[in-house]
Amino acid sequence: MTTQPTTAGEPWRDPAADPGERVRALMARMTLREKLAQLYGVWVGIDSGGEMAPHQHEFVDAAVDFDDLVRHGIGQLTRAFGTRPVDPVIGAHSLARTQRQIVASSRFGIPAVVHEECLTGLAAWQATIYPAPLSWGATFDPELVHRMAARIGRTMRGLGVHQGLAPVLDVARDLRWGRVEETIGEDPYLVGTIGSAYVAGLESAGVVATLKHFVGYSASRAGRNLAPVSAGPREIADVLLPPFEQALRAGARSVMNTYTDVDGVPGAADPDLLTELLRDTYGFTGTVVSDYFSVAFLHRLHGVAADRADAAGQALTAGIDVELPTMDCYGEPLLAAVEGGAVEAAAVDRALERVLRQKCDLGLLDAGWAPEVPEEIDLDDAESRALAREVAERSIVLLHNDGTLPLSPGTGVALVGPRADTPGAMLGCYSFPLHVGVHHPDVPFGVSVPTLREALASTYDVSYALGCPVTGGDDEGIAQAVAACAEASVCVAVLGDRAGLFGGGTSGEGCDAADLRLPGRQEELLDALLDTGKPVVLVLLSGRPYELSRQLPRLAAVVCGFYPGEEGAAALAGVLSGRINPAGRLPVSFPAAGSSQPSTYLAAPLGRRSEVSTVDPSPLFPFGHGLSYAPATWLDVSATGSLWPTDGVCRVRVTLRNDHDREASEVVQVYLHDPVAEVARPERQLIAARRVCLPPGETCVLEIGLHADLTSYTGRARQRQVDSGDVELRVGTSSEQIVTTLHCTLTGPRRVVGADRVLTPEFSL
Repeated sequence: MTTQPTTAGEPWRDPAADPGERVRALMARMTLREKLAQLYGVWVGIDSGGEMAPHQHEFVDAAVDFDDLVRHGIGQLTRAFGTRPVDPVIGAHSLARTQRQIVASSRFGIPAVVHEECLTGLAAWQATIYPAPLSWGATFDPELVHRMAARIGRTMRGLGVHQGLAPVLDVARDLRWGRVEETIGEDPYLVGTIGSAYVAGLESAGVVATLKHFVGYSASRAGRNLAPVSAGPREIADVLLPPFEQALRAGARSVMNTYTDVDGVPGAADPDLLTELLRDTYGFTGTVVSDYFSVAFLHRLHGVAADRADAAGQALTAGIDVELPTMDCYGEPLLAAVEGGAVEAAAVDRALERVLRQKCDLGLLDAGWAPEVPEEIDLDDAESRALAREVAERSIVLLHNDGTLPLSPGTGVALVGPRADTPGAMLGCYSFPLHVGVHHPDVPFGVSVPTLREALASTYDVSYALGCPVTGGDDEGIAQAVAACAEASVCVAVLGDRAGLFGGGTSGEGCDAADLRLPGRQEELLDALLDTGKPVVLVLLSGRPYELSRQLPRLAAVVCGFYPGEEGAAALAGVLSGRINPAGRLPVSFPAAGSSQPSTYLAAPLGRRSEVSTVDPSPLFPFGHGLSYAPATWLDVSATGSLWPTDGVCRVRVTLRNDHDREASEVVQVYLHDPVAEVARPERQLIAARRVCLPPGETCVLEIGLHADLTSYTGRARQRQVDSGDVELRVGTSSEQIVTTLHCTLTGPRRVVGADRVLTPEFSL
């Protein structure tokens, strides 16, 4: 290792100096190769433990000489903890040694930004596994999600991790898409509100939040991963972009591009998206990082670049500052392109300034910086597990109940199904055991993940039968489950998905569904159980909703958990036993008959049930739906007046009372219906939602301030506008269960609003 001259006295090392001046002073001294080194990641150990994604090894040179590489510096270190199982103490010391090597070996001693996945908590061995993002949406509780994200951020920062690749802000558009489990839901207001809370929590710990995937990824044709996107500019503007706008306001410092192409233009090469919209319109000043290998995909998959140098030039010019996960295109190919004049040096400087400014903000340019290693490391402490349980408990949705639930203590329960007795049933595809650990079958999970069978055993007389796997199975297994059901008082059938990656599961990245019927023989198993005549409670553990219309009339109850994490079994058992009053609400609607229907509740009038089609897209369970053992009593819903200025606020008051001897938790939901507009708008769209918790016997008044900007939409001139005229505010407990409809008239001139418009309502209790 070469010892370099100290730079401690350099002006760019002074934390008290102006950050812009510090960065410019440093840039003026850097060579082109040193500049480019700050614009890519390095994935150490990528060749260990199998391939996580298709094409991974096509774009990675495992023979790179790291000692030679660090002489020029390194922009990012990719997944120091999330590449393979590593003891946290060993991993922290190893990362610190690597950072010290980078600092000592390069001319300017600039440490690398370390990034990790954190979609269900830090994706590292032995770290707490929180519920998947679809469960965050089911909580309808941004304050709780903020607390979770802040705790995740503190864990990451304590290990020396600077950037988290979350949250996913894609609005679910086709429920067959494998990555629905990674989304927060099918509504832009819900996704934006919960996603922004996650951003604020992560950033409060000093960790850079990265918004994914900008923009259109979830709207791919037929729900196929990486398929072209058919969304028009209005759908993009009114449905897909608002969550990103809201999360940017919450302080997100990084954005990741979409893999897909919109109208033929891949997101990684779209300057209209990454520069004109993101920076010029939204005012974003942080870094744009490429989704893994997406720069190379411009050449290898999209066919819009002649070679890797061309791909690098297009991505850099469009606005991607950092190539992740490694230096496939921004290394030697980009160096040659700049030296040969094919790519302007100014484009390199533009990206470099953003990268160094962020490193400045993180303290990585300060004199005397040194990696810190905590003396004790517990990535799954009692407080984290307790928080994981709280999120899980708030996320479980009771969809249907004929009175069978809660189950009485001591009940004889036949527990059957492929998700009843396996820890992986609780985990999403981006949890460490299913994302990385699956390539290391001899390594334990690293954290305790009880199964539902274990959670119920202490309260009920449980007999267990598998019935069938998630996919496959035989008649004998189904017969054994039927026999167990016939001998019990009640049957609890635990069905659903197996999360995985790229064909390794029935849900998850690259695991798209051809239709929305339960995978494998699970529907056949469920029908056989129902034929016994015994009460059957369906517990669905899945990454997407499934079509249950044929079984629902005979089911005693339906409980849903969207991968509720390591404490999910305790949360589910609590709901089944009545210890927990179910409080989750659906972030995605459940389809009725016609299991291939991809539509969400955000449909214009012709997208709903009509006389001109034999296909009825009405949901079996609507968006926002969720039952309770102790529902709140709605006493009154009113507005301060029927006239609503186009630049003013309408105030809605909702009075609720708890008539039960336990806490009641209600989610008050306000939907906008605009009967006449320039374009066909969703028949109803959520513009406000607030969870209200009421102690026994309590009454409360929730006041909601709705700015007229919340009624805005993209008109024919492609401008976002607020129109005058009549609208309806439909207030209720779901998109279909409306308690009161308030008629209002927007008065005044039409207003054109921009990126500075009001995005969220005001609440007071």
